[in-house]
Amino acid sequence: MEFKQLHSWHIDYQGAIRLQDTLKDLLILKKPQGKFCTVAGTDVSYDKASGRFFAGVVVFKLDGTLELIEEVTAVGKVKFPYVPGLLSFREAPILLKAFKRLKSNPDVILFDGQGIAHPRNFGLASHVGLILDKPSIGCAKSRLIGEHAEVDNEPGAYSELHYKNRIVGAVLRTKKNTNPVYVSPGHKINLTFAIRIILTTCRGYRIPEPIRRAHILVNELRKSYLK
Repeated sequence: MEFKQLHSWHIDYQGAIRLQDTLKDLLILKKPQGKFCTVAGTDVSYDKASGRFFAGVVVFKLDGTLELIEEVTAVGKVKFPYVPGLLSFREAPILLKAFKRLKSNPDVILFDGQGIAHPRNFGLASHVGLILDKPSIGCAKSRLIGEHAEVDNEPGAYSELHYKNRIVGAVLRTKKNTNPVYVSPGHKINLTFAIRIILTTCRGYRIPEPIRRAHILVNELRKSYLK
């Protein structure tokens, strides 16, 4: 998979914040045109002892079968500290290393992180989606910002996530009697379509299958690498 680097990753805390404030204006948050036939899920696993990241990208057919098409991984050293709101500067480089190894070209990408539901409206899904120039969706397990009403305890129910008088995402119930997930558009997609993709790719678990399988992949890689 080919893409252009938008900027250098050699950057400090203040530079990273300024870059987010600049790049967020390039995001497209509209309903995509055309048909989505494939979907990718991503995840990153971190080993504190070795300071290594393990990234995975798993591509599926976006249909009733969710047939596996391809999976790739990458391993690398952590080069940016953990700073809330700057996760993409920590995880994006190793994810992009994995994306470079893809032979397929997924139509939409799911990230275990935030899209515009972020203090500067530029989370991991937005940042990497912009670099890849692909429709991208953040599907996080916890809330970073915003307020919302209670969500009905039925799959498909959701409540809008509000931040600074703007709708930045949705708190979506994907499974009954299970905590909801936090869905937000990343790039080249709107919230309604993002919710539809998340629900389409859930297979009886709280987390969409592409992200769940990417999570399994990177944890297996980490365990085998550190034996």
